[in-house]
Amino acid sequence: MKTKNILWIAVAVCVLALLCILFIKPKGQKSDTELKEVDLAVLGSEDIFDAITNQWMLVTAGTSDSFNTMTANWGGFGHLWNKNVAFIFIRPDRYTHEFIENNERVTLSFYDEQYRTALQICGSKSGRNTDKVAEAGLTPLQLESGAMAFSEARLVIDGRKIYHVDFEEDNFDDWSIFKRWYGSKVDPHTLYILEIEKIYSVK
Repeated sequence: MKTKNILWIAVAVCVLALLCILFIKPKGQKSDTELKEVDLAVLGSEDIFDAITNQWMLVTAGTSDSFNTMTANWGGFGHLWNKNVAFIFIRPDRYTHEFIENNERVTLSFYDEQYRTALQICGSKSGRNTDKVAEAGLTPLQLESGAMAFSEARLVIDGRKIYHVDFEEDNFDDWSIFKRWYGSKVDPHTLYILEIEKIYSVK
């Protein structure tokens, strides 16, 4: 009987050791799903129109001590002044607008469909009066540059502001666009152009 007990204990220890090897990640070891710095070419594998328009993105600015994020589905990527750039459009009344104005860096982050609810929360609630990041269940992540993003993202663009301008009514060649989107109800967006300095992806 004593020999059988020792045998069962030995088996249990072996099974426990195997489970530890399979499921416990050693300290410092990176997961395959962690964001890693990648080449600009990764954007070539993206359907950018779909990613921005239908999947949406989070626009985030600030520092680890104070930052805000918002959901956006207007923007784009291009080449300007011999730089790879991204451009975004933010209304002046959005809380995130203040953080973009007061900080040099902005991140654009994209997510898998399972985070749709999180993006809906970040797009419908203001960081002025609620901790929407916590409510959305997102994990703040400080990048090497100091810019803020979230660990749940599948793709992050780390950009530096290089130009901004407020839309003005007199500059709309198609006035129907101004009438539809702005009129006398809201202030026109601010256009920000960001130089893309780093890209992070889980791929």
